[in-house]
Formats: sequence, C-alpha cells, structure tokens
Amino acid sequence: MYIPKHFRVTDFVEIKDFIQRNSFGTIVTTEEGKPIATHLPLELHKQGDDYYLTGHFAYANSQWKTFGDDPVLVMYQGPHAYISSSWYKSENVPTWNYQAVHVYGTASLMSEQELLEDLKSLLQKYEQHRENAALWENFSPKTKNQTKGIVGFKVKVQEVQAAFKLSQNRNEEDYINIIDKLNKEKDSNSRQFAEVMKARKTK
Repeated sequence: MYIPKHFRVTDFVEIKDFIQRNSFGTIVTTEEGKPIATHLPLELHKQGDDYYLTGHFAYANSQWKTFGDDPVLVMYQGPHAYISSSWYKSENVPTWNYQAVHVYGTASLMSEQELLEDLKSLLQKYEQHRENAALWENFSPKTKNQTKGIVGFKVKVQEVQAAFKLSQNRNEEDYINIIDKLNKEKDSNSRQFAEVMKARKTK
C-alpha cells in the first residue's frame, strides 16, 4: 500500500485498536492468477509471540481452498470523507481522508476445536451486552450442528501496513476547520470521520 510519510502509522497498539473497532475486513487470495476476495468479520488474537487473524468461510465458498504457501492480504477500512479545498485558508486541491490497514500473512485451516473456541469468542464480543444474549452455550444441539457448514481459518501475521490520512499535513487552523465542516455535512460517514480527527487531535 502506498503511504505518504505524513500518514504512515507504526504504533502497533494503535493499529490493534483500529482492527478491533473495524473488524469487518476483506481477505484477498489468488485462484489461478486471479484475485478473489471475501468480506467477513476477522478477529485479532495473540498466541505466544505471534499474532493471528481468525475467521470462517461458508463451506460453499471455495476461497478456503486457495490457501497455501502464498501470502494472503487482509484489508480493514474505517470511516472516510471527502475534504473540500474550500475548507483551507490557502488555495489547494480537494482530497479524501481515510483510515486503512493491510495485513499480510500465511493462512491455514483451523481444527474443529479451534473453530469452536473462535466462534465462542466472536459471540461473546458481539452478544455480551445484549439482553437474552445469543451465546454458544444457549444454542440447541441442532443449531450448534450448523458449524458443519463453515470452515474456520487463521492468518499468521507477518507484515502490517497502516495509513491514517487525517489531514496531519495541514496547519492547526485548517485542521480545526475541517473538523467543523465535516460535522456539518449531511452524511453520517463525514460526521464519524470528524470524530476520528477530533480524537486524534486530543491524543
């Protein structure tokens, strides 16, 4: 991924936090030289000194059969927003602000037990705050048996690239004005990005 120096992020703690908050990712592999991709939730875990991304495919999705020695690419994206050049004090060109993380690694299939533990963890993350939480232990044997229709996998993280383009290259006056203008936009994505920029400024 091309990353101008102003926008490169190397703090892995910050990158981990971003992945946890934007965990619906895209996994890309190749099949006979053609890139193929699936969009799905992918969780980051630490095992010993290594980090892994975990997830699962529907069994009918043959992408899991493309795993091998070649590296896979996992992409995460956060909010993004159009930035008008009219928001700058001095004349310039418009641009687009965004946050993106690319993770490269080798993929392998999970055992049945690993898949079970990963599903329990996934449900815990997204259900624990809900009334009548749909946790694994509450499912009937019939429902649990549906795991036969999925294939679990894990990606051993080997390289991480992160770009957070938040107008860091603008002066203080421009930066504050961009936040103000984004907050006044009609689309929720722009307002979300204003919050990202505001939070970044207070760090």
